[in-house]
Amino acid sequence: MTAPAHLTYVYAVVLDTERARTAVEGVHGVSDTAVSLLAEETAEEVSAEGAEPPHRLAFVVSRVAADEFDEGTLKAHFEDMDWLEGIARAHHEVVQTLSREGAVLPLRLATLYEDDRRAREALAVQRDLFAARIALLRDRSEWGVKLYIGPPEPTEGRAAEPRGSAGTASPGKAYLRHRRAQHHAREDHYRNAQEAAQRIDTLVARFGTHRVRHPAQRGALAGPEENVLNDAYLVPDDLTEDFRAALAAVATDLDGVRIEVTGPWAPYSFAMPPPPPEPPREDPAGDGPAR
Repeated sequence: MTAPAHLTYVYAVVLDTERARTAVEGVHGVSDTAVSLLAEETAEEVSAEGAEPPHRLAFVVSRVAADEFDEGTLKAHFEDMDWLEGIARAHHEVVQTLSREGAVLPLRLATLYEDDRRAREALAVQRDLFAARIALLRDRSEWGVKLYIGPPEPTEGRAAEPRGSAGTASPGKAYLRHRRAQHHAREDHYRNAQEAAQRIDTLVARFGTHRVRHPAQRGALAGPEENVLNDAYLVPDDLTEDFRAALAAVATDLDGVRIEVTGPWAPYSFAMPPPPPEPPREDPAGDGPAR
């Protein structure tokens, strides 16, 4: 059997609309391949005489060289950070382009099928799930909200002497006093960050947005500050300005904390529903569920 020369690379799921088809015209994705829509096959295009046909779902696809994306080659490529960065950037640009024109459901990097027929079969199998997610995402955008605690105050210089003290404290005592003051300020900042997080929770409930919690960033990603909250919110487009204005006011009276809002983004954080909670494991000793 002859191996296929090309594979079908899938970026996302969208509604098959004229707007979406126009949006992909001239767009190139991974390996500089042309992007198009691959619509699902339906038995009927219209449900009643003169009625507008229901929107079909479509994969956003391009055809890539099989020898570059077959299983063995792909495994090696995923260890090549330069190659992986280029593919990720191209994938993201396609998704972001579609997100400007309507609801888009991003799929994971390097989602591949042997050909268009296999891709359509996969689209049909997951249609109900895809349609439900598209309905959730319509007229909404993803926004990132991060909460930071500022770095400690610099320890340069000598701590001020308390009033009424006799003489000047030794350098060691002055240093310890300064460190204690830093510690107390740091505790105040953590309390302020907790207060800010509670205010954000209240705000989110008011706007009725969906939220996904991501792990706080560490190291170089967070910079000199400490990232203590890293959430994504699915915000209705007509509430975006009110949402951002409310967030900007959350920490204005709280020292040592900063809120960063980014977006709008394609809704990667909301592409699939969260996994159901795992059932409690049975205790091998027979004493009930394991914790």
